[in-house]
Amino acid sequence: MNKKLTIIVPAYNEENTIQHILNKINEVQLIQDLQKEIIVVNDCSADNTEQKVTEFQQQHPELTIVYKKHEINKGKGAALRTGFQSATGDFVIVQDADMEYDPNEFNILVKPILDGFADVVYGSRFMGGKPHRILFFWHTIGNKMLTFASNLFTNLNLTDMETCYKMFRREIIQSIDLKENRFGFEPEVTAKMAKIPKIRVYEVGISYYGRTYEEGKKIGMKDAFRALYCIIRYNLFS
Repeated sequence: MNKKLTIIVPAYNEENTIQHILNKINEVQLIQDLQKEIIVVNDCSADNTEQKVTEFQQQHPELTIVYKKHEINKGKGAALRTGFQSATGDFVIVQDADMEYDPNEFNILVKPILDGFADVVYGSRFMGGKPHRILFFWHTIGNKMLTFASNLFTNLNLTDMETCYKMFRREIIQSIDLKENRFGFEPEVTAKMAKIPKIRVYEVGISYYGRTYEEGKKIGMKDAFRALYCIIRYNLFS
C-alpha cells in the first residue's frame, strides 16, 4: 500500500489565494507514488474562503480534501492543531495558503524521511540556492535572532526555526501536546520536538516568495515578542 502525505492548509481570509495553492498542491507529482491528503482548516474567515474551498472540492472530486472550520477565530496554531488531529497520512507538512511557499518542493522535504535518515525536516529560507524574494530587513534580522535564541536552548543548529515548511512523521507530531494558538506554534513545536529522545532532525534549502502587508502578510512585532516568550517557556518550563 502506498504511503501518504497529509498537507495541512490553515486559512484565514485567503479567498484570493486558496484555490491557487490547492491547484499547486494538486499538480505536484510526489516521489515514490506518495498519495495526498489535503486538510484545509478555515479559521473563521470573514471573506469567501469557504466558498472557494467548496468550489474547488466540487471541481476535483478525485482529490482527498478534508474541510474543517472554526466557529470563532483562534489563530494559526489552533488551526494547525485541528489539522494535526485529523491527519491520517504517514507524513505531515504545513502549507500556508498565502503562496509564499512552493508545494513543488514537498519532494525535497520528504526525501530525507523516505530515505530513512530523518524524522523531522525543516525547510530553510536561508540556505541553498533557491529563489528568495527580498523584503523587510528587520524581519530577517528578527527571524535569525529568534532562531539563534531557539538553538541556544534546543542545542539544534537550525538556520530557520520560523519557517512554515515543517514536515513530520505523523506519529511524532500527533504525540506533541501543543498549546499555542497563534504564531507561537513555531518555537513551541521546535522546543517540544527537540526534547524527544533520539529525534533525527534535518534541514533543506527552499525558495521563498514573501508577501508584503498590502498583499496580506499577517505576522507582526507582537508575534516576535510572543515567539521569544515561547522559546523561554517551552524550553525551560515544560
